[in-house]
This record gives sequence, structure tokens and C-alpha cells, in this order.
Amino acid sequence: MCVSELSDSKIVDSWRKNALPWTTAVRAGQIASRQLCTNQAIVDAVMSRAPRSVLDVGCGEGWLARDLGAKGVRVTGVDVVPVLVEQARSAGGADFHILSYEELAAGALQLSFDVVVCNFSLLGKESVEGLFTAFPSLLTPEGATVIQTLHPVVACGNHPYEDGWRRGSWDGFSADFTDPAPWYFRTWEGWNALFARSRLSLVEVREPRVGRSAEPASIIFIVEK
Repeated sequence: MCVSELSDSKIVDSWRKNALPWTTAVRAGQIASRQLCTNQAIVDAVMSRAPRSVLDVGCGEGWLARDLGAKGVRVTGVDVVPVLVEQARSAGGADFHILSYEELAAGALQLSFDVVVCNFSLLGKESVEGLFTAFPSLLTPEGATVIQTLHPVVACGNHPYEDGWRRGSWDGFSADFTDPAPWYFRTWEGWNALFARSRLSLVEVREPRVGRSAEPASIIFIVEK
């Protein structure tokens, strides 16, 4: 894959191809880090805000929306991949819509929520930057955006510590997965600059760990408008 193919549109293409294998992996508990740490971490972070309503951006097959719905939260889930939304709807537990980040940024969802949650779903560059501009309008006055993503220090690997596109990988997943999605790596400085440009204030950072692991499994940002 050449550098020119590392783009937001390539991410969507990959997830369209891998929607069903992903659904199987999530529902069968095949992703160890999620089972051991990050699933509960994002649920705890969202529920710490005591929300009545939540928007799950990039909801995938809907596990987080179902979990929050079972706790009495009114959840709306959105994803650009029709097959994932179909899987989410079939399992129930929330109101699901097929929407791209660009459509959200353009005001397609005329609703406001106590929490907007993005759980490992902010993979792109332009689409994510556009989405951030919409967060304030999607939040109630006391609302917050909760973001779980790869930890910039841990996920940097052997690459230079600078913002930029990275090639994806399905290492550790089944052979059913093909054509891994690229992703846009952001440093701490990159994330903070994005918050500042979007007029969002960082109010809390969490670094979930598996047991006493020295390295965090992810990072969670909680930002307010």
C-alpha cells in the first residue's frame, strides 16, 4: 500500500470488507485487551458522567450501546458501515443509524446528548477533524465527549513520534480479516491541538491497565465544551 492510499476513505473501505468478521470477533470475545480491560474502562468512563442520553459514534455492531442501554441510558448509535448497523439493529438495545462522520459534522443528527462517546473509532484525519467541530452542538450544556483510543506513547512503536498516517494490521485476528485499515497517529501534542481547535477543554485523562501492567492498554480523554 503506497502512502497515497493511506486515507480516510481507505478506512471505510476496509471496515465494509471486514464488518462480519469483526462482529464475530467482538461477540465471541476474541479480542483479549477488550475483554480484560478496555471494554469496562469505557463503560466506567461514560457512566462516571451519569448520563441520561449517549451518542455512540462509530458504534460498530453495537456492544457498547447495548451495555449502556441495559443500564437505563437512552443510546443512539451511528456508523457509516451498513452491515455493522444491521448487526447492531438485529441485537437491539438502542436506536441505530447509518451516518458518516461528514454527515454528522454537517448537522444530520439534530439532537443533543449528555455524552458523546468514541470508542476506538477516531481512526482518520480529515473526517475526525471535521467531526470534532460538531461535538459542541451535539452536547447538552453540561455534556462531555469521552474518547478511548490507542495510547500515543505505547502505540508509537518504532516509528518517529510525530503525527501521521500508519499502515494497519490484523495481526492476532483470524484469517477471515482482509485489507487492514490504515490509521492516523496523533501524539499527545496532536490530540491537545485538536481539542484546542475545536474549543473543547480536556478535563480528565484515564490510562486503563491490565492488572499491574507497566504499560496502559489505551488512553481515555474526557473533554467538555
